[in-house]
Amino acid sequence: MPDNFPYRKALVIGVTSGIGKALAEKMLQAGSSVIGVGRRQDRLDEFVKMGGSKSSASRFDITQLSAIPDWAASIHKEHPDLDFVLINSGIQRPFDFAKPETVDLKLMELELMTNYTAYIHLAMALLPYLQQRAGSGPAGIAFTSSGLAILPMPRVPNYSATKAALHHWVLTLRQQLAATSSKVRCIELFPPLVDTELHDDKHQPGVKAAVSPYAMPLDQFTNQTWTALVRGDEQIPIGMSAKHFEAGGFEAMRQDIFNAANGGVYT
Repeated sequence: MPDNFPYRKALVIGVTSGIGKALAEKMLQAGSSVIGVGRRQDRLDEFVKMGGSKSSASRFDITQLSAIPDWAASIHKEHPDLDFVLINSGIQRPFDFAKPETVDLKLMELELMTNYTAYIHLAMALLPYLQQRAGSGPAGIAFTSSGLAILPMPRVPNYSATKAALHHWVLTLRQQLAATSSKVRCIELFPPLVDTELHDDKHQPGVKAAVSPYAMPLDQFTNQTWTALVRGDEQIPIGMSAKHFEAGGFEAMRQDIFNAANGGVYT
């Protein structure tokens, strides 16, 4: 299947490892330019070296919420032809809320900010530029959610909740955009358990070794996701979460109810 990725310049937030890096590489291979965003300068330097003239980088911490509007404006000033944004940054931490004395509430709030609140701040800062761009060609914004948005995991309850919140928000954003006849496509990725740094030993000791045998290889996830992106899908469940979107599946039925109640029609 030939690459027909419709976007020519993408901003990938969370490009320094895992899913973000892998999808950015696919975009570069398809001939698109990519602006990679992350906190680790050494990884950003590697990305630019790998991508050559088609790649550039911006070091930015998305949890600095008050800085997002000015940063987004600077990105647009330097790249007025930006037509696609992938917001992919995320962290995952275990919590046992049945043992309150073990719960680090500041860490819980950081996870909520990174995985949900910052996504909204970023979208609100970047969406106006994409809406302008959509007047002259394709434009899209994509969000990396999770299969845990549909079916939570008790070991990572706050992570699951942040992804469920993001899923509901994206679902309603898509409908609101459609109601304004906006041509900006609103895309959500639902990764399964994927073998990435999300489960690193530094923050979740012993977890990577335990889950790796069951995790989908990153290249397999990337190839399936890329096929769906090129096809134009707006909801991209991969692996175990895909069955929930099939006819008669839990999420398919839930969205049928949502659509009937709110007048939306989604693919």
